[in-house]
Amino acid sequence: MPHPSLRQALAANEFILAPGVFDMISAKVADGLGFKALYATGFGVTASHLGLADAGIATYTDMVSRMGTIAKGCKTPVISDADTGYGGLLNVRHTVRGYEDAGVTAIQLEDQEVPKKCGHTPGRKVIPAEEMALKIRVAAEARQSEDFLIIARTDARTALGLDEAIRRGLMYAEAGADVIFIESPESEAEMAEVGRHIKKPLFANMVEGGRTPIVPADRLHAMGYRIAIYPAVGFLTVAAALEKAYSQLKADGHSNNMGVNDAYSFAKMCELMGFPEVWEFDRKWAEAAGNLPKAAE
Repeated sequence: MPHPSLRQALAANEFILAPGVFDMISAKVADGLGFKALYATGFGVTASHLGLADAGIATYTDMVSRMGTIAKGCKTPVISDADTGYGGLLNVRHTVRGYEDAGVTAIQLEDQEVPKKCGHTPGRKVIPAEEMALKIRVAAEARQSEDFLIIARTDARTALGLDEAIRRGLMYAEAGADVIFIESPESEAEMAEVGRHIKKPLFANMVEGGRTPIVPADRLHAMGYRIAIYPAVGFLTVAAALEKAYSQLKADGHSNNMGVNDAYSFAKMCELMGFPEVWEFDRKWAEAAGNLPKAAE
């Protein structure tokens, strides 16, 4: 079942800072650091799983299984990208039920045309606002628990302007969304304008190098934002670290020059992945296994 703490945090006017996770190593690391939520990024999961652009290629089946693995492998509530709901109204219902059953706590649905594109890249087009409002109504009705949050995203700002994005945000709030996500505002002033018009909890997408400025949590909170995701910080950091380590290995022909601060120790990685529990299990059952009758020769 979805984790109730996110809805409780929103009700208490708390601010939720959520790092992006994209595989189980990133999820396990973030899960142990005390965040109130994790954000399972569509860009990152598509890149990690398929090695492809976040351009509508990944399917519902690709995504729900990986989102479920992340959600069930973490104690922290997981917010998941679900693109457009992978189709029409029936697909949206199926997506909501599938993500909720997978253990996800909140789902993000967007109003792009299919195939969708990453929100900080060009060429995005949106469906009519009325069509998206129906999707939100279906999503809200399809969930089994009120602790499962519906986040409605509009990509209208880039092509149609801020006023249209705000109009859509208000429509989606009226349709039943718990949180409103105006994608890609282009200044802090625009973000504040969103906050002046939309009184539902707001969602900020902080992408390093993206179209929206990175705004500190206290200022976001003052403008009406309640959730800020940093979807790219994990995979941008990991890609750079891997390039550095692999390049050094190629240049040196060995890994002896890798500094102790550049990487986890093997022991720490074993601990992160749960090997101590495996070893304890083996110790517990080794004696019992040793006392089993031998098979007849």
